[in-house]
Amino acid sequence: MEDQKQKKPRILCLHGFRTSGEILKKLISRWPETITEKLDLVFLDGLFPAQGKSDVEGIYDPPYYEWFQANKDYTEYSNFEECVAYIEDYMLKNGPFDGFLGFSQGAMIEAALPGMQAQGVALGKVNKIKFLIIISGGKFGGKMFGMPKLASNAFSEPIECPSIHFIDDKSLETMLGFIDKIQRMTFRG
Repeated sequence: MEDQKQKKPRILCLHGFRTSGEILKKLISRWPETITEKLDLVFLDGLFPAQGKSDVEGIYDPPYYEWFQANKDYTEYSNFEECVAYIEDYMLKNGPFDGFLGFSQGAMIEAALPGMQAQGVALGKVNKIKFLIIISGGKFGGKMFGMPKLASNAFSEPIECPSIHFIDDKSLETMLGFIDKIQRMTFRG
């Protein structure tokens, strides 16, 4: 039997607003090899083609995608349910996955997924999410932002799901310890 410590955690990676899985892959490739060699990273493109100009035009080649859309003040969301169904369908066809890595808009989605899964409103057909890697993300709700209906109770109860939150480059220093922790978990079970 393969030693559990030798397994690489399989991670579904969700890119930021109006970018792509390929762009996130290029950004993650800048991380030290001591980190990336311990992870099995799978990069997914958002369901919807970008509905406006991307902030990375001229830096990275198109195509660009979005996970969902929101109005200017982030009080109303559209296509969020379709986005979550798309992620679950991808996981069913290409999984299993142990956790998520998300950047910006992708991080907002992944932060809500464990709560939605625990409540039985999303990801009911896939294994329990074991951890999150959140890069420059936030959460739905709060004083300034609304919340998609499907995620309305995602943060109402504490969820036992280890996570690491990247705010700056110094966060990479703690990543190795986090990877060691998640490698000790029982995967794909």
